[in-house]
Amino acid sequence: MATMPPHRHAPGLPARPGGLRRVAHRLLVLVAAAAVGAGVLSAPVQAAPSVDEIEAQIDKQWEQLEPTIEQYNKVRSQLKANRKKSSELQKKIEPLALQSELALNRVGDLASRYYMSGPSHDIGALLVSAKPDTLTEQLTVLDRLAARERKEVEGVLAVRAKYDGQKQKLDALIATQTKQQNELAAKKKQIDGEIKRLEASLPKTTIKTEGCPTINGVANAAAQKAIKTACQQVGDPYVWGATGPNSFDCSGLTQYAYKAAGISLTHHTGDQWHEGKAISRADARPGDLVFFFSDLHHVGLYLGNDKMVHAPRAGKPVQVASINYMPVAGFRRPG
Repeated sequence: MATMPPHRHAPGLPARPGGLRRVAHRLLVLVAAAAVGAGVLSAPVQAAPSVDEIEAQIDKQWEQLEPTIEQYNKVRSQLKANRKKSSELQKKIEPLALQSELALNRVGDLASRYYMSGPSHDIGALLVSAKPDTLTEQLTVLDRLAARERKEVEGVLAVRAKYDGQKQKLDALIATQTKQQNELAAKKKQIDGEIKRLEASLPKTTIKTEGCPTINGVANAAAQKAIKTACQQVGDPYVWGATGPNSFDCSGLTQYAYKAAGISLTHHTGDQWHEGKAISRADARPGDLVFFFSDLHHVGLYLGNDKMVHAPRAGKPVQVASINYMPVAGFRRPG
């Protein structure tokens, strides 16, 4: 029986040498697809950042946002005070303006009378018939009358010029601060957008706040009232530039709390630092203000035992927290 040459195919087998390779390729594709479907060959998935990690990122970025907000508060407070001064000066200027106008009218009438019609009949008769000594006396009276009018006008104008000069300085300052306020206000959209972006990165969870603890050793009656007022705001939202009664930023909360106690504080952390008495950390008592960071851009109301009530930042309501999670700059006692 004759054998077939090695290079010839037996009947019934595939006629082309590449057939086996194609079958093997299809098998490999099917195996790979099954592996992918089962997750064997999928790329490793990075774990989403934890809530604590996101909060830490927001805290870091907030340190850069809050100084701008406090600068806005400072300019706005100064502008408010200067506008009040300008209004008070304007009230002083108005009667002076009327007084100078009346004095000028009297002098104008005198000058106009002599220019348009010449001396009156009485004066004409005096010039013709009066004795020399009488004429000299009358002319001296007229000269003194004009001099008195001039002196009155000069005095009024001098006082008016003084207030005008002060008002011009205030108007220039107000114009500068209004420009600064507008420039800072222009950043509001950017700040609000950044706040929303940061808040959007947090999981949609309910924020729970710790209630104010029982507090002993309050500095004074005003501090007691301020603490009570601030603690009543726990849970209220943070809104930058807000001073209550339903939302606050950090210096707005401390201003609101001490206003209830009859003590006026400026809505700006830097000013509040200078409006209180310096207190060492060892001597700090509940009700003192505690400031943070070298530029004093954050403030809270100290509760004792390293606790405070404060308005932390956008996305976090008024709450009780430890003072040790930020660098403490110092303490001040209002009043």
